[in-house]
Amino acid sequence: MSSDASRGPHIGVLALQGDFDAHKIILEQLGARVSLVRKPSQLEPLAGLVIPGGESTTLLKLMQYFPDWWPEFQRFKDNGGAFFGTCAGMILLAREVTAPAQKSLGFLDAKVERNAYGRQKESFEEVGQWADGRPLEMVFIRAPRLCEIGPEVEVLASHNDVPVFVRQGKIYAASFHPEINGVSDLHKIFLDALAE
Repeated sequence: MSSDASRGPHIGVLALQGDFDAHKIILEQLGARVSLVRKPSQLEPLAGLVIPGGESTTLLKLMQYFPDWWPEFQRFKDNGGAFFGTCAGMILLAREVTAPAQKSLGFLDAKVERNAYGRQKESFEEVGQWADGRPLEMVFIRAPRLCEIGPEVEVLASHNDVPVFVRQGKIYAASFHPEINGVSDLHKIFLDALAE
């Protein structure tokens, strides 16, 4: 895991599908060095990896082209690498996925229901709350819902009393898309955690 003190931590953004460029722009604006990751071997020099939204089943199909993804994700985590998943990224990180069930990494002690906030045409933007009550703008697009979270999962933000941004150690996950409306607070929390 490497970082350059002059430019901030070296972060990867999984660039198989989804709006990975929007995440890259926000991270670079916050001072991170950013690489787009398309092969498992590209994880090695990184301090953290952002897994963007998109379509989780499509993401799983694309990952089949490189069978090493799963062991490399585990190795990356075991070596201290951090993860930040948004929407489909949160699904991939979860312990259990429903509606329907599908493969996931199990790094986040949480049960996730896919598309729980509605289909594409039911996408919406609303204001939720940080844990301290401050407002937070949120964009939900085919968003998953956290149905259960383990005791070590910290709720950082919620929407209508449902957790939508959580943390467990170096694993961060959001149901919504902070990259869509340029809200950089979540990315900053991720980067600040890597600097600690």
